[in-house]
Formats: sequence, structure tokens, C-alpha cells
Amino acid sequence: MTTLTTPLPRAAALRDDPVAQATLLLRIAFTVAPILFGLDKFANVLTDDWTRYLAPAFNDIIPGSAADAMHIVGVVEILAGLVVAVAPRYGALLVAGWLGGIIVNLLIVGGYGDIALRDFGLLLGALTLARLAGAVPERHERR
Repeated sequence: MTTLTTPLPRAAALRDDPVAQATLLLRIAFTVAPILFGLDKFANVLTDDWTRYLAPAFNDIIPGSAADAMHIVGVVEILAGLVVAVAPRYGALLVAGWLGGIIVNLLIVGGYGDIALRDFGLLLGALTLARLAGAVPERHERR
């Protein structure tokens, strides 16, 4: 049975199934991280200037100032984290696509190749969650 939302695995599955454990860890990570990064676009705790990461080419097509653009980015990141929490299979694909956009943006800005490479690793993790989230409920229905 496939539904849009994905319930958390049962305690027994979490104790005994490393795939369920890995899926839950990735689900937590890709829920919490985007929400926290999104909130920080408003709070500026992690960095004092998020706008330095925005490529001028993107800033030119996004309405408003660079700060406004980063607030839009923050809202999207918060929403992406919430989608992962409720529907990890689809939310993880949303996060992976978003990370792909961030990587392109960072490469255009230049000087942030290290962060782009880190985000590529996160993108692979998000794709892994999307794959696992589609398989884990099926594994437990068969048991």
C-alpha cells in the first residue's frame, strides 16, 4: 500500500533493521537541517551575510534585494524540511533538487567549491533517502 505520507517505522523494526535505522536517521537529518538553515536566513546566526552566497545572475532575476531573495530561499528550505518530515520519498527529491540549484549557484559565484562539494555529498544523501523511503514501508508490510 502506497500513500503520500510515510509513518515512522515500528520500534521492533528500528531495533532489528539497519535499513529502517538508516532511513530514519536520514529523514531526521533532512528534516532538521533545511528547517534550521531556512530559519537562519532570517536570524543570521550561522553567518552574518547570506547574500554573499547568492550569484548575481540569480539575484538579477529574483524580485527585490539580495536579502529578500535569501528570505525566499529560507521559506523554501523550511517548506522542504517539512515535506521531508511528512513525505520523505518526495521531500528528499525536493531537497536534492534544491541542493542541485545551490551547487550551481555556488559554482557561478566562485570561491565556494568546497561548499559545493559538501552540498554534492548532501545531494547524494537526499537521493539515498528518497530511494530508501520508497522501500522501507514495503519491507515492513511483507513481514
